[in-house]
Order: sequence, then structure tokens, then C-alpha cells
Amino acid sequence: MSAELRVKELGLDLPPPPRSAGNYVAGVQTGNLLFLSGCGPQRADGSYVLGKLGADLDVAAGYDAARVAGLAMLARMRTLTGSLDRVARVVKALGMVNAAPDFIEQPKVINGFSDLMVEVFGEAGRGARAAVGLATLSGGMAVEIEMVVELKP
Repeated sequence: MSAELRVKELGLDLPPPPRSAGNYVAGVQTGNLLFLSGCGPQRADGSYVLGKLGADLDVAAGYDAARVAGLAMLARMRTLTGSLDRVARVVKALGMVNAAPDFIEQPKVINGFSDLMVEVFGEAGRGARAAVGLATLSGGMAVEIEMVVELKP
């Protein structure tokens, strides 16, 4: 089943694609690879999920925030490619978690993003990944995710 049909079947409501917050572009294509700039957990109303995991937010809230960031990333991909059906597979994702010093559950948080990619792209949505904890993220966002996808010719 196509990714666009999966989005409809799952009832996913993609937000408007996030705008760049600095001197960079949303994505760069080289060959058949598309490198996507980081997306935070921006909701459809433009607000962000804010907070520090292990202090303000628990793992479940972080998982949800990573899923919201995934929806924003899907919106960005669709805008840059014209259709999610152009995505052949997820190559790599980097999940950054705004974490308290003793928080060690970053992989469980970023699973919210990874699970969404598999829901939309099937096994092609399962790529290489890193999940890291950082002292802070821009604007106090709970998570930020950047990724690389392979595009179909």
C-alpha cells in the first residue's frame, strides 16, 4: 500500500510543514538521498511540545512528542517531494531528547517517531537510528529529529 494511502487509512492529520528557524533549508537532495533538517514536535496549531524529559515530561509524553515531530517531518517530506510515495525507505534518523541529567530512556522516547515511520512506510520505514539526550533544545522543545531518506528514481 502506498504511503499516502496509509496516511489516509491511519487518519493522520499532518500539520503545515515547519518553517526554517534560521539560515538553513528544510532539506537537501543529493542523488537519490534527501537530507531533512531537524523537526520539533510542532502541533497543527503551530505550538510545540515543550519540556525536559525526566523533569517536566515522562516517557509516555516524550513518546507522544516524538510522534508529533514525526508528523511534522512527514509534512516536510511531502512538501519537498510532492508525495510521500516518492520515499523508497528511511535511511537514518537522529533523535535528540531534551533530557534531565539522569534521564536514560531516550530510545523509548524516539520510538514514537520510529513507530510512526513504520506505520506509514512499512518495513521501509525502519532505518538506522541514534537517540541522544541533550541538556536543552531550541525554544525548550521536548525533542528534535533529523533524518535521511532514499527517494525512488
